[in-house]
This record gives sequence, C-alpha cells and structure tokens, in this order.
Amino acid sequence: MGNIFMKGSHHVFTWDKLGDIKGGREDLGEEVPVLVYRLMEYSMNNVLFDEFGEEKADELFRKAGHLAGSEYAKNVLPLDSDMDTFLLTLQQNLRELKIGILRMEDMDETNGQFILTVAQDLDCSGLPPTDEVVCNYDEGFIAGIMDTYTGKTYEVREVDCWANGARVCRFRGEPI
Repeated sequence: MGNIFMKGSHHVFTWDKLGDIKGGREDLGEEVPVLVYRLMEYSMNNVLFDEFGEEKADELFRKAGHLAGSEYAKNVLPLDSDMDTFLLTLQQNLRELKIGILRMEDMDETNGQFILTVAQDLDCSGLPPTDEVVCNYDEGFIAGIMDTYTGKTYEVREVDCWANGARVCRFRGEPI
C-alpha cells in the first residue's frame, strides 16, 4: 500500500485516512472519552466562529459532518438493503459507537421526509441550556448518510436540542 499522505493530501479526507486504529493504539484501545471529543469539536467551532462568523462556522460544520456521514455510510452501512434494514443497522451502529440512541419518529418513504431523534447525543447531551440548537455537525452527518443511501440530496435541520431544553436532539430531513 502506498503512502496515503502525499504532499497536501492530509487535508483530503477519505475513509482509509482513519488508519489502523487497533494496531496503532494497542494499549489505549479505540475508545476515547466524550470530553476529549467535545474539546476538539467546541474548540474548532470557536476558531471557525472567530474567523468566519456564526453562519459560516455552522455551514462548515455541516459540510464536515456531511463528508463524514457519506464516508461512514459507504464503508459501514448496508446501502443495498431495504429502508427498514438500513435504519435498524444505522440505529444499532450509532449505539455501538456510543454516538447516540437513534429513533425514527416519522418516515414518509414516498416523499423521503423524516423526523428522527438522537438521545444521549455525543455532541450536546448534558450541555447547559442556551436556548440554541448546536448540533450542526450532526445535521450534516445525517444528511450525508441519507444522501449516500438514497442518491438524493437532503437538507437536515435540528429542531430540538439538549441545549435548547429538549432531552433529545430532533432532526427534520427532506430531499431538496
């Protein structure tokens, strides 16, 4: 296998760039505390906000989430399965990875619209209330998964969040 990091290529994300986590972390393992994840996420969000403003920072987080969701779907999920099997696998996998507990509240397979919740969300569960929805990365992640599975372009927006007083994150998605 050739060098996956050619000059400047470390800025281009593909699934293989995740590397051999088990082999590289023989003693520490694959898991990391939520605290460490949030340190990276919220410090990055702060820098993007300072550099580009709120709207652009949110857009960039959605784009990053979309890229991650698309790569995740292509490499982990059964893209050739029916919707029920696909969603069940997604639900099981998100729980196993401790990202959150997904529940599909409403799915209209005719027009592709859906409402889903993620309880104990990696990004925000336990945050102090700010009356905001803060899971922009998750919006992109879910859109990337749905785009890849359906072949349609999705817009996903968070309508409820731990940070705005809800006890789950609720997302509304629809093809555009």
